[in-house]
Amino acid sequence: MGATIRAAHNVTSYEVASMEQVDGRGHDEQGGGLADLRPDPLERIDEAAGALEALRGVFAQAEPLEDVLKRVADSAEQAVTDADGVTITIVSGDHARTAAATEDRLAQLDHVQYDADRGPCLEAATARHAVRAVVGQNEDRWPEFEAAARDLGICAYLAVPMLVTTTDGDKLVGSLNIYSVTVSAFDPFDEGVMRLFTTAASAAITNADLWQDTRNRVTQLETAMYSRAEIDQAKGMLMAVHGCDADEAFVMLVQRSQNQNVKLREVVRDILASVRKT
Repeated sequence: MGATIRAAHNVTSYEVASMEQVDGRGHDEQGGGLADLRPDPLERIDEAAGALEALRGVFAQAEPLEDVLKRVADSAEQAVTDADGVTITIVSGDHARTAAATEDRLAQLDHVQYDADRGPCLEAATARHAVRAVVGQNEDRWPEFEAAARDLGICAYLAVPMLVTTTDGDKLVGSLNIYSVTVSAFDPFDEGVMRLFTTAASAAITNADLWQDTRNRVTQLETAMYSRAEIDQAKGMLMAVHGCDADEAFVMLVQRSQNQNVKLREVVRDILASVRKT
């Protein structure tokens, strides 16, 4: 654990230094006086290291993608002291969805952004930079989100981009979104930690996608093998009834499929079902 803590401290110190030099929209939109309200840095490093340790459990398990994303969200909530909830946004083309959430009400806050086609989670996902601010600072840019966040008692938010390469070579683009009811919840340190966290989480998500792809291929193979067995049975029945060979029996199945405008497997199952009834 000590090595993990030192690694987290070294990387995030670099991230903090670089973030403090950034003077861009959305990267640091909180007031300067809020930094004094943050917990002790050593305590925050321990929490971040603990969250990364929990994330190691995600690597070790073969789970569906949606389950992995939920575990990533749960672990991320542990990484930041004042985090009160986490969601994960996935963007595919023009469509965005919340793939995981620690609280349903926060998923609703995400959907407000999707409906308006603007907000911090979409900004982080599409522009691929972190968005950190206090509610009330972006009313002109994201009025729908700001109003919904205020209604839910959310006071601060941090959205960090996620970029994952899937098994088919495509890029899975999204964001990890952290919400808090504490105004002083997030600072450059937290942003640096979450950059490190999303990098590690991306590997877990890639493994999950690979596992899901493998499972789908096995299922397809099992279905194909089962269908082949049924086809062979149906061919055998036609050969017995019509005195034809295997090739001729298969042609009869295909012709019936075309004439009835139904899939071959449905024709086969109808034949097998009719024989079972007799």
